[in-house]
Amino acid sequence: MKNYLNFENDIKDLESELEKLKDPYNQEGLSEVNTDKISKIQSEIDEKLKEVYSNLNPWQTTQVARHEDRPKSKFFIENLFDDFIPLSGDRFYGEDKSVLTGFAKFNGNSVLVIGQEKGEDLDSRIERNFGMMRPEGYRKTIRLMKLADKFNIPIISFIDTPGAYPGVGAEERGQAEAIAKSIECCMELKVPTISVVIGEGGSGGAIALASSNKVLMLQNAIYSVISPEGCATILWRDPKKTLEAAQAMKLSSKDLLDLKVIDEIISEPLGGAHRDKDLILENVKNSITNNLNDFSLMSKDEVLNHRKNKFLSIGRSKGFISETQTDDSLHMKQNFLDILKIKIIKNKNQLIIMTIVLMLVVFIFLKL
Repeated sequence: MKNYLNFENDIKDLESELEKLKDPYNQEGLSEVNTDKISKIQSEIDEKLKEVYSNLNPWQTTQVARHEDRPKSKFFIENLFDDFIPLSGDRFYGEDKSVLTGFAKFNGNSVLVIGQEKGEDLDSRIERNFGMMRPEGYRKTIRLMKLADKFNIPIISFIDTPGAYPGVGAEERGQAEAIAKSIECCMELKVPTISVVIGEGGSGGAIALASSNKVLMLQNAIYSVISPEGCATILWRDPKKTLEAAQAMKLSSKDLLDLKVIDEIISEPLGGAHRDKDLILENVKNSITNNLNDFSLMSKDEVLNHRKNKFLSIGRSKGFISETQTDDSLHMKQNFLDILKIKIIKNKNQLIIMTIVLMLVVFIFLKL
């Protein structure tokens, strides 16, 4: 049974009529299939989908991003990667089932895959905690990201969470510290990292894994610091003002691309990713492949600097600064002593040899 959103009532009626026409054993008894009428209604459905989905407001986009039939991380992992080996536990507390992690093959090359998983039905959603990660989940991903960095393995993350879990137990176990450490780990990695926002990218729960070289978004996904309901409650003390909140937060993929918070929009099938999962798989695979290829000739330091400059440049083109600064201005400033110290450490062996040679020359000179 298909699930429809509240702005899809006309589409629902047309598709119900279409299903009846396709069934020769309908309520009126056995009848011939009217192919002409089926084609006509299918055309009407396509037109209606195009009309509705080309004019979605930010709140409707949020509803599409939360659609229960939307493909989840588990679906992408099972269909895009080969030889996936799931790894569990943070080696401190326990296992967090709201995030799937493990090594796999993508186009024949090893990658680390991380996927925030909401679940498909009520039981799996409860088991997965509705995609809300706990501290042990972030610590598990930190452990595996460091392992991938050690062996020079790229990292691909699928982001789909309303936010980090706000429960008492999670706070007692250091939720904020775990998120901060995860962001720090992501920023220090010297391997290419790609994050794909496939549904909801909510708050610190998303940015903890989305601090990547490339942040990609599905066309109808959202990425924001807080949910529209939470924003409306704080600003207007009225959770019903979700449309105003969603518009103000610029949470859609188009707005975020304009602001250069994300790097690319992955187009979805007409009517959302849940209407043609094969097509969305192909689009995501092509996008990941192209972006990984961009880093194939980069050194580790170049990958690190690419990520650093990407985040330092956010907000400079449409913020308080009138002119965009060059990449050179984004590098961390160092004083003379710091630079001298780095050069001494880097050329330590050469300095030792030169010192020994100089001492020998002085010794010989004194003998003469």
